[in-house]
Amino acid sequence: MPETAPHAEHPAYPVGLRLAGRRVVVIGGGQVAQRRLPALVAAGADVTLISPSATPSVEAMAEAGEISWTKRRYQDGDLADTWYVLVATGDPVANAAVSAEAERTRTWCVRSDDAEAATAWTPATGHSEGVTVAVLTGRDPRRSAAVRDAIVEGLRDGSISAPQHRTRAPFVALVGGGPGDPDLITVRGRRLLAEADVVIADRLGPRDLLSELPPHVEVIDAAKIPYGRFMAQEAINNALIEHAKAGKAVVRLKGGDPFVFGRGMEEAQALAAEGIACTVVPGISSSISVPGAAGIPVTHRGVAHEFTVVSGHVAPDDPRSLVDWASLAKLTGTLVILMGVDKIGKIAEALIAHGKAPETPLALVQEGTTATQRRVDATLATVAETVKAEDVRPPAVIVIGDVVAEGPDKKVK
Repeated sequence: MPETAPHAEHPAYPVGLRLAGRRVVVIGGGQVAQRRLPALVAAGADVTLISPSATPSVEAMAEAGEISWTKRRYQDGDLADTWYVLVATGDPVANAAVSAEAERTRTWCVRSDDAEAATAWTPATGHSEGVTVAVLTGRDPRRSAAVRDAIVEGLRDGSISAPQHRTRAPFVALVGGGPGDPDLITVRGRRLLAEADVVIADRLGPRDLLSELPPHVEVIDAAKIPYGRFMAQEAINNALIEHAKAGKAVVRLKGGDPFVFGRGMEEAQALAAEGIACTVVPGISSSISVPGAAGIPVTHRGVAHEFTVVSGHVAPDDPRSLVDWASLAKLTGTLVILMGVDKIGKIAEALIAHGKAPETPLALVQEGTTATQRRVDATLATVAETVKAEDVRPPAVIVIGDVVAEGPDKKVK
């Protein structure tokens, strides 16, 4: 039978290599190695890099002890006792020599420069909650990556149904839903939503995500929980505890981040008092994302070296206020105020009284990151009347400081 190229007629045989504690050699320390090394390290491989030079990221891995680095070019015999080799240099002569040794020593060899000369191909891989997806499409790596991404995204957001056949333990997760745009929830948050039996949602959470939930999921509007003799937060805590004790997978879906004026710790403490563990999934805080969506950087070189986030739900003259407005007025950076639309007049008066310039620019971003987002600009001196004239309503993030005057059309300082 005449010989044929190893991959000309036969597809690759897919297999998962268990490389923990086994010697793996990487030839070349450039961009290809930089992309491939983290997965090899995560697999527990005993990685040796052979290359006279390396990118800063690869060098940092060697300095951290994650890999061993032999600072020279490849030499025959370097593959002794090696299970797997990745050839990633720009020298075709050296690459061919490594391939030849790999063939002699029966070491699986991946070639970044010539897939047909390799004895192994690297699939496009992705991970989702204990599942590894590996896709091979022959000579079309971009298609492999696209298929991989589609599958992983489907597993994460629940659009690909892959129920677990082992018993799933109940859980409680405090999930930060982000500022409002459903695309801005974290991947982990979206996956937990897809696995939930019960979702207790805030008014300011990303409501569009709720329509994606399977019909069996019980969705509870936190604003409509019957409070009776309980305070609102206490009633929410009780609902979390009740459903968790019933063996349900419970997600508390919040706007922004659970621990940024979200009372997430109160809920975690209430669950802990009942012996119920919970997972906290951070979210993108509106204090940063909403200004960004409106074209306002909370920090900017030469303009603001710090930003401060403050709750404005109580006025400066309210005895319950814990904010040191006098100190805030002296700061030169950016001040971001959440939940302060109805108190902004008194807040502006307090800042001016403590020395903040009346002409300090200010922006109110209403319904940030959503289809109804709008930005209203003012100054400390004019904001009270502007809010009334423009009918600015919550939820809105208020940004105070010189960064408000910055924009993409401004020159870099």
